[in-house]
Amino acid sequence: MIPIPTLREELLTRRRQLLRSGVDTGPLRTEIARLLSEVDAALERMDSGAFGLCETCHEPIEADRLLADPLTRFCLDHLTAAEQRGLEQDLELAARVQHALLAPLGAAVEGWEIAHHYRPAGPVSGDYCDLIRGERGDVYFVLGDVAGKGVAAAMLMSHLSATLRTLASVGLPLPEMVERASRVFCESTLPMHYATLVCCRGTASGEIEVCNAGHPPPLLVSAGEVTALGATGVPVGLFCASNFQSVMVRFGPGDVLLLYTDGLIEAENAEGADYGSERLRSLAESTRCSPGALIDACIRDVTTFHGGSRLEDDLTLLAVTRQ
Repeated sequence: MIPIPTLREELLTRRRQLLRSGVDTGPLRTEIARLLSEVDAALERMDSGAFGLCETCHEPIEADRLLADPLTRFCLDHLTAAEQRGLEQDLELAARVQHALLAPLGAAVEGWEIAHHYRPAGPVSGDYCDLIRGERGDVYFVLGDVAGKGVAAAMLMSHLSATLRTLASVGLPLPEMVERASRVFCESTLPMHYATLVCCRGTASGEIEVCNAGHPPPLLVSAGEVTALGATGVPVGLFCASNFQSVMVRFGPGDVLLLYTDGLIEAENAEGADYGSERLRSLAESTRCSPGALIDACIRDVTTFHGGSRLEDDLTLLAVTRQ
């Protein structure tokens, strides 16, 4: 559902900023006048009930595009040729930026071996996967999922990434770091935006501290036994004042921590049944191997379960072990 009151306030704020810009002459004055006209037209569409409908086919415009730009007047099917080329170029650039933000595949950092798999459902994704060097030899392994899909979710993912990278450099305790990230995310996004997140801090002594903000529980695979690490807080950005806790996990030889987004456990087969957390748990119990091999086994199994066709949701996995 499009939050019309929130977008109306955003448009009114933009209008006030345009009027305060103080540009009186030259090409910028013409551009500001054009933008003011578009903002006023969008406000009129809200008043008449036509906001969010394509002016060509009168069908709803894609929600993520409206949230990113409330001035949008046409659905994707009715963009001009120039607008379509511009959108394709923007998506290509956004995809390149997202891939650059991802942790290096098969990386070994500060005694930790890390592997991941990232596969967006479209050109860009709301999934978040990161590897951040902290203070005193600490390493942060982060995996999350921003609510929604498409460009809007990708933009929020980049925002969350920048926030966590900044906070990790300060050396805050992990629960406080996630708490502050949640508050910044909540205060700088629209009310319906939030993200599930697992933020792990690997220490030089071989422990991992885990803070799970409403995300599917990571699996600790140890000597053939699997332990699910449940949520220790609500999703990031759901409320501006939220408290988070963490748990400490001591790694033994061969132990692997597996993080994943819901694109894995919610993948459906031809009968509409979910892949599910129990099937994933059984697979992890029977797979004694490296992080890369465990992820490969998960991808093969969910592909077989799904029937080999393309999955409909973003899918990201991250696995960690102590070298």
